[in-house]
Amino acid sequence: GILERQFRKFFAEAERLPGATGENLLVLLERRLDNVVYRLGFASSRSQARQLVRHGHFLLNDRRTDVPSCLVKSGDVVAWRDRSTQTEYYKTLVQEIEHKIVPGWLALDTQKLVGRVLALPTSGDIEVKFDEKVIVEFYAR
Repeated sequence: GILERQFRKFFAEAERLPGATGENLLVLLERRLDNVVYRLGFASSRSQARQLVRHGHFLLNDRRTDVPSCLVKSGDVVAWRDRSTQTEYYKTLVQEIEHKIVPGWLALDTQKLVGRVLALPTSGDIEVKFDEKVIVEFYAR
């Protein structure tokens, strides 16, 4: 879901952080708001999560945000806007999300459909489906 230019910015930030660049990159990508919306089960895909955020359906710490790439931090609260709770999508989601299992670094209130970031994700929390070393080698050139 992200374009080359933005990915390069995330890679540059991951290089600046202490620790392994590949792990830092994965953690930064996992902390994006659109990814958190997806992980909480508010969207069925990351693309849909990006669109929901972009259309302003979410509050981050009680402030409306429409920037899918903003990074969440520990203690942040992701909630639906009041106006968005009137949509058919939201009403359907309330019925379907009851048994959603979220990663350990997130908490989900299934009654209010509010998510909370309990801690920053670690590399162990992320299900890696690619070799980050290859990515680091490619972008380190």
